Amino acid sequence: MDEKYRSRRAFLKDGSALAAAGLLAGCQSGDGTTTESTTETTTESTTEQTTTTTEDASYTVSMEPVGDVTFEEVPESWVPYTGDYADMGVALGQADGLAGIGVPSRYGTHHYAELDGVSVDTESLTTLYQDGTGKEIFYSVDADVHVIDPNFMMNRLQWSQGDVDEISSGVAPFFGNTIFTQVYDWHDYEYYSLYEAFEKLAELFQERERYEAFKAYHDEVVADVQSRIPEETPEIALLYPAGVPPDSFYPYLVGEGTASKQWRDLGVDDALANAGVTDAQAGGATVDYETLLDIDPDAIAVRLSGNISDAYFQENIVSHMEEDEVASRLTAVQDGRVFYGGLTYQGPIIHLFQLETAARGLFPDTFGEDEELFDRGRVSAIVNGEF
Repeated sequence: MDEKYRSRRAFLKDGSALAAAGLLAGCQSGDGTTTESTTETTTESTTEQTTTTTEDASYTVSMEPVGDVTFEEVPESWVPYTGDYADMGVALGQADGLAGIGVPSRYGTHHYAELDGVSVDTESLTTLYQDGTGKEIFYSVDADVHVIDPNFMMNRLQWSQGDVDEISSGVAPFFGNTIFTQVYDWHDYEYYSLYEAFEKLAELFQERERYEAFKAYHDEVVADVQSRIPEETPEIALLYPAGVPPDSFYPYLVGEGTASKQWRDLGVDDALANAGVTDAQAGGATVDYETLLDIDPDAIAVRLSGNISDAYFQENIVSHMEEDEVASRLTAVQDGRVFYGGLTYQGPIIHLFQLETAARGLFPDTFGEDEELFDRGRVSAIVNGEF
């Protein structure tokens, strides 16, 4: 590696930020990476300030499992693997530096079309997952920081500790924590809620004021929505189709992870958990219509990747269930309470859209079909630095 390349890599000081053997010990080999996944953390309180700034303008940020990472300057280019962290970075005004994403279809950039001045050039993003994710693509992207949990790389993408160390020292540090689900047995360190992780990224990008403005508005929106929730809330089943049109589904529990935040905000009861069903990410088997009929949830939320139109959802999901001999007997189908369950990966922007969609689907008599539950203009202003 030439000296010019090394000089641009002044972010990781003295190689001390990633104590590889100690911080990442105890991980187990994992399975593949194509299965969707859910779950996150409950508490939305802010964490303690963990940024330390020195006289030479370098600063240190701490996040489990990597510990302290020191930067000489704010990273300009950055790469997350999942859309939750991508959305956090965009919310902090860092869209121009976003260089890649694991699977583009699982990142809900279509929501940004409703926000003035907020966009991501998806054509310029490097797709990290290409029948696996090799080290070479990280050299190619050449980002200043990888907003990725290194344990995710090892346990979901079959990297070795040596691979993590090589990219950390040869390209840029890892800085992330797997937060969308809490069912992985290898994740035996601290979890962060959506806004706790968001605060860590705010420290990374030195965007404390923008984070605080977003959190204050989030708290306002959630409080307003919760004040309108009916006293009786439905028991729901959160599902991901095993095929389209679906005859079976991967079950996802409303657990403690960022992917379930909107359902926790709305206080729903989990029909699958109550029936003893195991989450798909924890090795749970698919459920068919006969199994669902035994459970018979009040409502069914079907999660799908990509920009899903109402017409597509009605034609490929709802109509199919209405015409199926067994599915048509489900209470949720008969009552018209099968609705789009959103994406797995959500940061602070996408969460507001998904909270709105979930509230409309669960409580159509309370939240109108076209009612906007948050101010797009205010979100745009925060993202664009107007607060």
